[in-house]
Amino acid sequence: MTMNLLPKVELHLHLEGAAPPSFIKGLAKEKNIDINRIFNDDGSYRFTDFWEFLKIYEAACTTLQKPEDFYRLTMAVLEESAASGVIYSETFLSPDFCGGRDLGAWREYLHAIQEAAAQAEKSFGITLRGIVTCIRHFGPEKARQTVHCAAETVGNFIVGFGIAGDEKVGAPKDFLWSFDAAREAGLRLTAHAGEWGGPESVRAAIQDLGVERIGHGVRAIEDLALVDEIAEREIVLEICPGSNVALGLYPTFREHPIGEMFHRGVKVTVSTDDPPFFHTTMKREYDMLNQAFDWDEGVFHTIAKTSINAAFCDQDTKTRIAKRLEQVHE
Repeated sequence: MTMNLLPKVELHLHLEGAAPPSFIKGLAKEKNIDINRIFNDDGSYRFTDFWEFLKIYEAACTTLQKPEDFYRLTMAVLEESAASGVIYSETFLSPDFCGGRDLGAWREYLHAIQEAAAQAEKSFGITLRGIVTCIRHFGPEKARQTVHCAAETVGNFIVGFGIAGDEKVGAPKDFLWSFDAAREAGLRLTAHAGEWGGPESVRAAIQDLGVERIGHGVRAIEDLALVDEIAEREIVLEICPGSNVALGLYPTFREHPIGEMFHRGVKVTVSTDDPPFFHTTMKREYDMLNQAFDWDEGVFHTIAKTSINAAFCDQDTKTRIAKRLEQVHE
């Protein structure tokens, strides 16, 4: 079986960050917005490091101005994911980019995203759920507004709360109020950590915020006692190897720590993060991991099962997706 046909579960995907460059360019043209500076001559996104990537990401988001734009974005992203064999996905959604953290506007954007998700499930066979995400470098006060949007719309579709953005700004404990509010509202918790911050960043997210999943988390490898603790506590890592390699965190897939973490019993999952920015797809992630570590279908099946078990959706959805995974593996 080719990697394309293996059913996949993705837990770490930024909706706006998954926008194809051609899609953003088309929206900019429709709205007469000049953002040509964010593209290379070949049409790809232009940036040299993580911090420039954040600026380009936010510039691309200026073209997403109304719910209809997010309907179209969601359809485009899910069609692309389904083409790589993804059958279940969780995507990070930021009210910052969907109505400026205004609850009324957020409901309208969310309705459009959910409509697209329902249509994509019928058309492409992919199930989507949302994780509301505050932006770390926007600060704790704006995070409080973000978690209010999340708490007011928790349900079958909005299932989690997290934090993304510049890991070098502030500390996880600065956002404790928002994470406590999310927990009280019944949302499951994840946090970006251990990408640009070291092992101490991962430890702080786990201890101070009480998350059950960590976005990235790869820098934990620099503290093997922490790696063992993550494995023992069954904290799930949402690992995005292609993103880490593209941004220069590790020189190659072979030198990426996902292999050692898996060997040490950590519950690792595989995702694309912001796929068009990093010239990747879920199929490419699987292909590259297969080449780097000689992982076979059995390993990828284990990772897919780990992923759906760690998903924030309800049990009925998990059972349905798990059956699809087993049908192909039989």
